[in-house]
Amino acid sequence: MTIILSLCTIFINAEDTEIEYWTDYAIYPKRCIRYNNYDQIMYSMYEQSSNYCTDTAMGTYVASVPNFVNAYLDQMADNAQDGGYDDYVAPDAAMYTSCTYKQINGKDYYLMVGCSDDDSSLLAVNIYNDADCTESSIINGYDDANIEMDMSIKFNKCIPCVIWADKNDDEIDDAYYVNKQTNAPLCSAMWEYRETCNGKCQMTGSNIIGGKEGWNKADKVLLSILSLFGFGMLLAIIQKRTKMSNKDALIEQAAISAVGLQQSHILGIFALLILIITMFALLGLKKITWALLLMLNIVLFSYLMKLTVDSSVKETIIGPDGKIVEEEDSEYTGEDEDDEDRGATPATEYKNPELPTVS
Repeated sequence: MTIILSLCTIFINAEDTEIEYWTDYAIYPKRCIRYNNYDQIMYSMYEQSSNYCTDTAMGTYVASVPNFVNAYLDQMADNAQDGGYDDYVAPDAAMYTSCTYKQINGKDYYLMVGCSDDDSSLLAVNIYNDADCTESSIINGYDDANIEMDMSIKFNKCIPCVIWADKNDDEIDDAYYVNKQTNAPLCSAMWEYRETCNGKCQMTGSNIIGGKEGWNKADKVLLSILSLFGFGMLLAIIQKRTKMSNKDALIEQAAISAVGLQQSHILGIFALLILIITMFALLGLKKITWALLLMLNIVLFSYLMKLTVDSSVKETIIGPDGKIVEEEDSEYTGEDEDDEDRGATPATEYKNPELPTVS
């Protein structure tokens, strides 16, 4: 019991720790989600940036999109200044990190940066009906404004809290190193604004379906191509099976029966697999959807190649003269061979003998 209390105390203290030096820390933005009626960024914090965010995270948190974007832009400005770029200009999207009034078609609206309706890894300028930007103005299921975002956040990428710039030893001193390690605009702000992303929060992030989970345009195009390719192969298989001889059909049926299956079972398994792929795609489970779809296409392609090869190979027989005769062009039936085995003379070689003349 004492050990458990000690571990809990250590965990609580880790959550409440004031971090002074950010040298070895990293942040990992995951996705933009709608949680507790607010657009928020889900992210994790790590203590060892050298591990590229592959070790155990300190925790998973959420922060409002405007707070995250402000901290992100501050980090970009700090990186530019540290790299010697004094002419850094913030993107236009920075003006929408607070609730901004705008009149559209004679009506009053308010704009603020939030999550994109199409992709959880993209940001958008959203439209609201109130001055606090809490009531979304939704039209046909969308609340994104027709405003181009000139900035993006690097989601699903490990970002070190401290990024060092190449500098000569003559232009830096100890104060530079101390300031660099203690001043990390993005990580320090996200540590201050963090709210723990509990089980419900993480479930919200993992259960986003359709395009919001990452089915972007490129994914949809590839998904359509693979689906059409598989459908085309299925049509080709059906066409080739209609031309299959009775003998080949019986052989194939015997092979299927040998493993304890029937053709109806094969069709049922095929239909079930298509249903499962569709369900996983709708749930946004990309990896398993790709894996099953590729497996299905490989199976269809392999079977189509088998039918193609089988149809191109013709059965042959050996004629009486020892030559290979194609079955479809041969009239040989083997009856003459039986006659020869019995020592009989082929019918075509018999001649009617002349009858003797009776005087």
